[in-house]
Amino acid sequence: MVDRRRTQTRARASLEGRFEAWRQLPAQGARPHGGWIRAIREALGMTAEELAERMGVSQPSVTRLERSERDSVARLDTLIRAADALECDVVYALVPRRPLEEMVTDQARRRARERVEQVAHTMALEDQAVADSELAKQLATLTDFYRTQPGLWRHGLG
Repeated sequence: MVDRRRTQTRARASLEGRFEAWRQLPAQGARPHGGWIRAIREALGMTAEELAERMGVSQPSVTRLERSERDSVARLDTLIRAADALECDVVYALVPRRPLEEMVTDQARRRARERVEQVAHTMALEDQAVADSELAKQLATLTDFYRTQPGLWRHGLG
């Protein structure tokens, strides 16, 4: 169990190092209003017809592609084809909004809190209430335990 936890922690740490620069991109690299394809095509002085020719498609197809990119429904493979025709690269990444370790700990804490509250409620019904300090210890212990368990993100982990 300790090895598994270390492996997961190392994997998260390794990814975190890669995400730092990417987290700055949403603010700095916001997509132009008309989309990247159109913005780059126009900056190059290229018409939609010329891009269509380079892509081996019709001009209306390029217009539809630019609209679909603007509306966030363009297919990745089509964006890659357009990028190639524009001598560009598509950069694709999923960048967590906050550190992975924090996300895992928060989820484990939610699971632990659910469990501790269930037990505390049952104990109180049996007139065996547990002190807040003991509940806090149980919460910390269960949080640490759940951080390493499979199914952490599944609904109803007990």
